[in-house]
Amino acid sequence: MCLIVFAWRPGHTQPLVVAANRDEFHARPSLPLGHWEDAPWIVGGRDLQAGGTWMGVTTGGRFAALTNIRTPGQVIGPRSRGELPEQYLRGNLPPADYLAELAGRRA
Repeated sequence: MCLIVFAWRPGHTQPLVVAANRDEFHARPSLPLGHWEDAPWIVGGRDLQAGGTWMGVTTGGRFAALTNIRTPGQVIGPRSRGELPEQYLRGNLPPADYLAELAGRRA
């Protein structure tokens, strides 16, 4: 099970601490937390197999994360869900507008 934990403590020297695990597909190639070469304003891990990320933040304060999802059998063909946080981090839409755009794609 993937988890994301937030510790928010205003006024402390570390007001926000974020911890996460990535417990599925340990053999899947990925890059650890770091500035992205092609988008240096983004800090996050990179999925080297399907592209995208599972968690990242921008120098402008945008944050995106996702956890795993279980589906019966193997789903072949759809795009990687790791594209969702990557697109949000690269974009400039407010969060609610980005979600509305995603909902429109499903219709």
